[in-house]
Amino acid sequence: MSTPEVRADDHDIQPIPDSGRDSTGPQQMWIWAGANIAPVNWALGALGIVLKLGLWETIAVIVLGNLVGCGIFAAFTVMGHKTGVNQMVLSRSAFGRRGAYLPSALMFLMTLGWIGVNTYFPVKISMAILGQFGISDTWFANLVVITLVMALQVGIGIYGFYAIRTFEKYTVPVTVVIMVLMSVLAWTRPGVVNWSLTSTLPPGAHLAMLTLLMTAIGVGWGISWVTWASDYSRFVPRSVPSKHVFWYSYVGMFVPTVWLAILGATIASVTLDTDPAKMVSSVFGGATSILVLLLVLHGPIATNILNVYSAALAALSMELRLSRVALATIVGIAGYIVTIYFIFAPSFAKAFDNWLISLLLWMSPWAGVVLADFYIKRQGQIDVAELYKAPDVSAYGDINWSGIIAFLAGLVAGWLFEDGLVPALQGPISTGLLGGADLSWLAGIVVAGGLYLVLSRSAVTAPVAVSKG
Repeated sequence: MSTPEVRADDHDIQPIPDSGRDSTGPQQMWIWAGANIAPVNWALGALGIVLKLGLWETIAVIVLGNLVGCGIFAAFTVMGHKTGVNQMVLSRSAFGRRGAYLPSALMFLMTLGWIGVNTYFPVKISMAILGQFGISDTWFANLVVITLVMALQVGIGIYGFYAIRTFEKYTVPVTVVIMVLMSVLAWTRPGVVNWSLTSTLPPGAHLAMLTLLMTAIGVGWGISWVTWASDYSRFVPRSVPSKHVFWYSYVGMFVPTVWLAILGATIASVTLDTDPAKMVSSVFGGATSILVLLLVLHGPIATNILNVYSAALAALSMELRLSRVALATIVGIAGYIVTIYFIFAPSFAKAFDNWLISLLLWMSPWAGVVLADFYIKRQGQIDVAELYKAPDVSAYGDINWSGIIAFLAGLVAGWLFEDGLVPALQGPISTGLLGGADLSWLAGIVVAGGLYLVLSRSAVTAPVAVSKG
């Protein structure tokens, strides 16, 4: 009897047994493509225009940055494929059995914010489209849309991996067709795009904004997904080559991210705003708006079902004594509250930019430590059984201070090279020596990863046999 395509996922943070590892490379591509065919990527591209950059240089940052950032992300998907373990439990190799509670807690809290950010866009765009049919943009109408979208995405997230991959597999091709239509309409209608838009910033500020954009939506966008990566690739059979997992994940992340960000940048070249409602009303109307609404509603659901699922796994990785279903429900409630905050925030563009920059401040050094541990120190070999043993007997130790210290040092280094839009996110090296240029992602990864290798050189290395459990 064949295994049903959609079934309840009863796995939590234990290694996925071979009998449960039946995902394919193309399915991984659909998962990451679906998660990035989302209105949030319109705003990512529009952010460059709001920062007063030219259109073509904004597009260049989007393309070049994601070539690197998506490669970093794809390297993390290989970790899950090789071990069958979710990303936060894998952190125990670098941070220790209970030392990994720190990044797990940070990821859990971060994901609540992402659910709110992702739900913000469909609500705003839905209200803009519904307004064309006489439905007013009121508190009540907003809450109804938020409730409907949140209920659906939490339900799929609770059901688990198998429902997630099936949802993405069958919805992504349809949304790609809508993306093509949207792009044709936006790029062929006169007056929709100002292809000759250039920056009017002075040289110093111009360079600063280019690096800020690179951090936020270029390299930084791929990095912002690394804490989720192994949660889904752990379902791919060992018989599938890791390079296939890498490249399918890479393409799934890169293509829709770059495509929609460029679409957002081109539309914003005229609207000069990240407001998704203005983007929709400036280009799409009538029957077309209904198709756009389908993509708009699909986007956050396709993204947030991953957020709900992975947030629950992060909480379980801290050994909270609740079921994955209970934790996913809590995540949905918290995400609902965060969505309401973003909906009624005075300036979403500033809140969004500061949100992205602050996330990368901790995710970059975390990524540096984990990459150095997995690929350099341990040469891709992890003893899976030791990850789950009690702190006092695990070969990976209770708290690996090499990882913690390196992470904190990378956090400081990232802040020194950061130039956010609020004083708290402006480091002295960036604002002083670099004239406002933001290299926080690079400083965080390099300092944390390099220091970890130095500090752990004399530390006891755990056995390298890969568990088959």
